[in-house]
Amino acid sequence: MTISVAGEPLIAYLLASVRIIAWLAVVPPFSSRAVPAMAKVVLSLGLAFAVTPTMSGEIPTEFFALLVNVLTQVLIGAGMGFVTYLLFQAVATAGSLVDMFGGFALAQGFDPLGMTMNTVFGKFHQMLATVLLFATGGHLLVIGGLLRTFEFLPLGTSPDIARPTDLLVTAMSMFFTVAVQIALPMIAVLFIADLGLALLTKVAPSLNAINVMFPAKIGLTLLLIGLSFPVLPDVMSHLVDLANEAMATISGAPR
Repeated sequence: MTISVAGEPLIAYLLASVRIIAWLAVVPPFSSRAVPAMAKVVLSLGLAFAVTPTMSGEIPTEFFALLVNVLTQVLIGAGMGFVTYLLFQAVATAGSLVDMFGGFALAQGFDPLGMTMNTVFGKFHQMLATVLLFATGGHLLVIGGLLRTFEFLPLGTSPDIARPTDLLVTAMSMFFTVAVQIALPMIAVLFIADLGLALLTKVAPSLNAINVMFPAKIGLTLLLIGLSFPVLPDVMSHLVDLANEAMATISGAPR
């Protein structure tokens, strides 16, 4: 019994899976060590099945050209994944800002899944954002946005970005803007609390403000942390739209 496999469709299928797995290796929560490497490979191979039949165009089969194509797909997937990661990380950064101004930054802990040091509310906001992403189906929208990039940027082609720095600067500005917008109300209240304690030391110098400041700020932070929860669903929806728009811009989609 002889089984024959068409070479060019198989190469197209494998190249598509390369772009997808490079994206999955960077984008949270798929990039977490909680997701096994074999699961990422199987997921990328499964998603490649969805886009391979719609691919058109010739794919070079020479060794050197094929190697360049593989590296190109890795860079495209990693670039799209980095921009998406940057946008999604805004929620965790907002939690880290609250930790810094609320005094919880002193209680950093090692995250064995991310291999990083995380603060209390930074990690909590990151986990909450992940739950909201899956609960609202945002992960399906982001994956769908990735698969649509194969229509605008087929295999065998390279992205044509006139000013790649503009896209990165825009993503960075949105990252800081969203993080500050989430944490700004609590930061403002904590700053006013610090200002009030400073004035209290001037009015009553005999009062040891250090013994009062940390318990008061911790209690105030725990009381106000719930202010950020109602805005997180809308924020995640906005970040999903921004991630899809960024990937479409990289792939050269018409605006």
